[in-house]
Amino acid sequence: MKVTVLYFWRINRQSIPAAFFRMALDRRSLKRSTGVSFAKLLGCGKGESFTPSDADPRRWAILITIDESALVKFDNSALVKRWRKKSTSEFRVMLDAISVHGEWSKRKPFEISAAKDFSGKVVAITRARIAWRQTLRFWRAVPPVTSALHVAPGLIKAIGIGEAPIGLQGTFSIWESAAAVRAFAYQGAAHQGAIAATKEHNWYSEELFGRFAVREVRGTLE
Repeated sequence: MKVTVLYFWRINRQSIPAAFFRMALDRRSLKRSTGVSFAKLLGCGKGESFTPSDADPRRWAILITIDESALVKFDNSALVKRWRKKSTSEFRVMLDAISVHGEWSKRKPFEISAAKDFSGKVVAITRARIAWRQTLRFWRAVPPVTSALHVAPGLIKAIGIGEAPIGLQGTFSIWESAAAVRAFAYQGAAHQGAIAATKEHNWYSEELFGRFAVREVRGTLE
């Protein structure tokens, strides 16, 4: 059985140059890891504005889809231990997909494995490849959605994630329930306006939106 796992590390300042180096160097070894069928090394944002200026060089992440039987080995791998050694804190969350729409790097990496009526805490992951001609229009639309997100009922934490600061954008957010995610996504005026603008102007050349049941959490997302 596959499980989706995200690691978030907060690192000390002197390790920032090494983190950029590892982002380039770890790609091949990550994809070769036993049981891993999908993997991404991710930079992170502070979750304040979800714009390029929001980038947080002290927070980094790895997302994997992995055979559940191989997770212990991965968790104790040299790759993870290197990041752990640089970090001041680690947050790991295990997820089971409830629903996923779209593609990531021309792939459908998440297998549906959780019930649609799951009643616990939920993670929402978004990821988009922004069409370069629509970049400025996209960034102008971000502030009202961000403001609405910060006060959304049921939101626990939200930060930006992405393979690159510009062009490949995503969000990771934790919610009290699936109902809270749906209320923000489909009832909020700001988000509805962004959805309409996306369809009208074709902001994205690729996009994905997924909801995941939180199976297990280790550590704190600071």
